Amino acid sequence: MGSGTEGTRGGWSRRRFVGALAGAAAVVAVPAPAAPPPERPRRAVRPAAAAPAKTPSAPRPLYLGTYTSVDGGGTGIGLARYDPVTGVITGTGTLTGVADPSYLAVHPDGRTLYAVNERTDGGVTAVRLADRRILGSRSTGGAGPCHLSVHPTGRWLLSANYTSGSVAVHPIDTTGALGERTALVTHSSPAPGPGQQGPHAHQFITSPDGGHVLAVDLGTDTVYSYRLDPAQGTLTEVAQAHTKPGAGPRHLTFHPGGRYAYLADEVGDTVAVCAYDPATGRLTIGEPQSTGSTAGTTNYPAQFLVTADGAYAYLANRGDNTLARYAVEADGARLRLLDTVPVHGDFPRQIAFSPDGRLLFAANQRSGTVSVFTVDPRSGELRLAGEPFASPVAVCALPL
Repeated sequence: MGSGTEGTRGGWSRRRFVGALAGAAAVVAVPAPAAPPPERPRRAVRPAAAAPAKTPSAPRPLYLGTYTSVDGGGTGIGLARYDPVTGVITGTGTLTGVADPSYLAVHPDGRTLYAVNERTDGGVTAVRLADRRILGSRSTGGAGPCHLSVHPTGRWLLSANYTSGSVAVHPIDTTGALGERTALVTHSSPAPGPGQQGPHAHQFITSPDGGHVLAVDLGTDTVYSYRLDPAQGTLTEVAQAHTKPGAGPRHLTFHPGGRYAYLADEVGDTVAVCAYDPATGRLTIGEPQSTGSTAGTTNYPAQFLVTADGAYAYLANRGDNTLARYAVEADGARLRLLDTVPVHGDFPRQIAFSPDGRLLFAANQRSGTVSVFTVDPRSGELRLAGEPFASPVAVCALPL
């Protein structure tokens, strides 16, 4: 987190939590302003959860998120390229002028990159990739934005303000630039969970069916479901799903089938299978399961990924410094922990697949490195692809 934010994680301020880092088989089933002008059709690129495509041979772009306001941090968005076969990363420079770009996302048409500005006066910034021109920034209306995503239509940017516990919506015009905010909702109910001083929105995403957007809040132990007005960009809450008190939910990832999702609980060091009803947007959270972390290790699970065919899921474990591999069973309704592998770095904050799903990237915050693994398409096994790449306070790796 950038300077000045005061959210808590089990008694730690978020600023202290991040600043300190810069220095250094159970199976459970669950029951089943005005809108932007109409834009020309835009060719969507294949998302990470789509069927694997033929692997290109030419180097591909990689963008790296960091903190610019902590000791040892970066100076902007890291620029690199990776070999899509071997996974070897080569640095190519830095895009300066973007403050604390801790999380990154790309527009469905592949032409615009978006970054949060994780500061007290939170913002989101758009960058045109063709010439790396910064298209401008907009306020998120809150403090410490730590996550953002683009609605599948490409018309709306969704962001989560961690410190102030709110979610925001911005329109995206035909150039990829951002308009004035159309929605800002603070999570005022329920009350904060044990050890929390207030709401802490950690993620804001769209369901696979596109009918609802969901916000994961660590502070209130709740996942909120909203209906997004496709013309006005406003939000209407339709459901809440509550974890066990003190679980501290952080990150939700959907199974490709669209009826189940997997939730990482940061504070409780657990995961859960969730059933999802596309008709109502309602999420039903199942019983806690193991993250695979070693007994006695202080561990904060960070992010889930699911393979394009829905056969395997992966979890980044910060503290245990491992990647857990799960078999996904019963069409998404069950997770079975298979094993964990060392991440070969310290504190894996975020993980991402290459577009073809053959590589997995892990951004390791404390060690300032990005580890790359090859993914076996049959067994789901991970194998380290060479030495990790050095990147200051690496908190996000976005391979295109």
